[in-house]
Parts: sequence; C-alpha cells; structure tokens
Amino acid sequence: MFDLYIYYQVRMEDAAALSSRVRAMQARLVVEHGVAGQLKRRPEAKDGLQTWMEIYPATLPGFDAVLEAAVAHAALAQLTAGKRHTEFFMDLPTCA
Repeated sequence: MFDLYIYYQVRMEDAAALSSRVRAMQARLVVEHGVAGQLKRRPEAKDGLQTWMEIYPATLPGFDAVLEAAVAHAALAQLTAGKRHTEFFMDLPTCA
C-alpha cells in the first residue's frame, strides 16, 4: 500500500470554488473506492497563490490512475495554477 501526497498551487480567488470541487471528488472516492482523502493548505500565501495538498492514505496500486480520472472528471485543472505533483510514500517495516 502507498500513501499519495499531491501538492499544487491555487490562485486565492479560485480557492473557494476549488475547495468545493475537491471535497465533492473526495466524497465520491470514499463511496466508490473506500479511500478517504484529506485536503490541506499552507497557512501563508505568496504572490496571490496558496499551496494545497491532498493526502490519500493506504491506497492500493493503481489508485493514482483512479485519482487522475477523478481529477479530470471534476475539472480541477481549470482552477489550479500549474501542475499537480504526486509523491508516493510507503510505511517502513517495523523493527523486530
């Protein structure tokens, strides 16, 4: 399993509209795939841009493609400033 961390920038004037779209998309992902996402942002803005992060914990391989399709369906690119960056992380094994 992998945790997905996706970060991107948002123009401050688009923040409310994008928040609604992301939260609706995440609600569908819970129902359809059982993955509960989180939405976060940095506390400060710079040059009129906020940095946001979506977190999807404990996803199965291939969920990134599901998420990409959901992002396209929700038309998130219309309200983001630049590219979405995706990082994959996994748990470290526990020591014996």
